[in-house]
Amino acid sequence: MSLGAMGVGGVVLSLVGSGLLRSATAATGSDAARFIESMGDEVLSVLNRPGLNQAEATAEFGRLFREGFDIPTIGRFVLGRYWNVATPEQRRDFVSLFEQMVINTYARRFSDYSGERFRVTAAREETETDTIVVTEVSQPGNPDAAEVAWRVRDREQGHQIIDVIIEGVSMGVTQRQEFSSVIERAGGSIDALLERMRTQVAPGP
Repeated sequence: MSLGAMGVGGVVLSLVGSGLLRSATAATGSDAARFIESMGDEVLSVLNRPGLNQAEATAEFGRLFREGFDIPTIGRFVLGRYWNVATPEQRRDFVSLFEQMVINTYARRFSDYSGERFRVTAAREETETDTIVVTEVSQPGNPDAAEVAWRVRDREQGHQIIDVIIEGVSMGVTQRQEFSSVIERAGGSIDALLERMRTQVAPGP
């Protein structure tokens, strides 16, 4: 899988950015489920904004991503064991580049909206701070819905997403494996990964 596929970022945000419609009332009525529903409403309001251009989409989806996802926690997780050996500067660069890669992918997906439906089906507490919110994402004319589960962490400032599990596969784990593979192929060089990420976020010609 290439970095352009974006693992956790691309898959998650292609689902989110491709069009969350207003979900059904969460079966559990939990705060975490309502948080996921609220995110869907916000994305829908962006998608339905007349005349939205690419720059505006990038800015709006960047705001939603920063508010809804715990970027530092996800970044530490997907860099895996290399986080512990990275310098403070490498850590800062990685989190910044990871964030920008995901936001860019998120924004590019806004034009792909084709009527996907998003429905919260359940929510269960995993720990004192984490709740798994289970949703179904379906396309018009396709009877088979994909199950997408969101791991939502309760913070003092509110709820944030720290992982997404699509059909039983953690996107955080998938992204960590991809980044680890890039570093290992470069002889353990974190800078090699950072350079590839910079290429990904560099503006096109």
